[in-house]
Amino acid sequence: MLHTKNLDLSVEKIAVYTLLVFLMGLGTPEWSRGQQSVDTDKVITRIAFGSCAVQDQPQPIWESVNSWKPQLFLFLGDNIYGDTENMDTLRHKYGLLADKPGFQKLRKQSAVLATWDDHDYGENDAGKEYPEKEASEEIFMDFWDVSEESPVRERPGVYSAQVYGPPGKRVQIILLDTRYFRDSLETRALNPVQRKLGYGPYAATTDSSRTMLGAQQWQWLEKQLEKPADLRLIGSSIQVVSAEHGWEVWGNMPHEKQRLFDLIDETGASGVVFLSGDVHWGELSRYDGNDYPLYDFTSSGINQGYTEVLYLPNQQRVGPIVYPYPNFGTIEIDWSSESPRVKMMLRDINGKPVLKRSLSLNQLKAR
Repeated sequence: MLHTKNLDLSVEKIAVYTLLVFLMGLGTPEWSRGQQSVDTDKVITRIAFGSCAVQDQPQPIWESVNSWKPQLFLFLGDNIYGDTENMDTLRHKYGLLADKPGFQKLRKQSAVLATWDDHDYGENDAGKEYPEKEASEEIFMDFWDVSEESPVRERPGVYSAQVYGPPGKRVQIILLDTRYFRDSLETRALNPVQRKLGYGPYAATTDSSRTMLGAQQWQWLEKQLEKPADLRLIGSSIQVVSAEHGWEVWGNMPHEKQRLFDLIDETGASGVVFLSGDVHWGELSRYDGNDYPLYDFTSSGINQGYTEVLYLPNQQRVGPIVYPYPNFGTIEIDWSSESPRVKMMLRDINGKPVLKRSLSLNQLKAR
């Protein structure tokens, strides 16, 4: 704080002092001062991602994330637990995340991209009915340092895309918004056994008029999938493939899930891998009904877990591993061979891999 005793408080000098404070960063929230970026022409080989970070609890996992040195880190939602219609409260909670030393280090050494889920959007399991979504969106844009010139700021919702690398080594990041436009979900009654085993309250709707993304975002996504890329990482705050546990998933709207899968085939988009969060566990799921297998790599949460998942079904889970403790996901891309490979790992709080899967990009092309 600047002391004003014995100072000449003329209008001109107050203006000078204000400018000095701004330039020094005093009185400006840490989270509004910018973050690391990556040259879009640069070859990307190391990407990490995660979700579900309670801002007023310890987040020791950042030490392992930062030690891994990702070029990009993708936040897939519940990046804070805002759960409020008071925007001052929401800003304060973002500030608590910004104050985490591990998070600060991440933003200095890695580029960070983000979408939101329900809690940082503002309300548990909320969709388009959330009354403060426009104000919350503005705070989101400011916190994640979205440029004033970005087209993301010119449209409703926080969906975005970025392409990195030259032809033959091109990575496309697509981050969807599954909140701003989403219609209401069907609920179901749970029996005592289901409640005890941790099932969620949602069921698949038969109302095909309900939307997950909204018309404008669907049109945008089609254009993105038509762009050339070798690997496409599509970030969804909720799981895309798994659909049996009754929590929020794309399977709550089966017609929208099928539309997503059909759009991938219709556009001829190769190299698609879904990344998801939300559920407080990590796993890998696979859907085989498209031109090539569609993998859904789930990492959740940064400091959250859900041991009840050990009793929840997922017929499309790859292997027996479901990890219900704090975790983060990593993706390594080896461009050196004729058939580049993608290595996916789910890592525990110490950075130790608990799940591994390696794919050739040739496996992610239409037959």
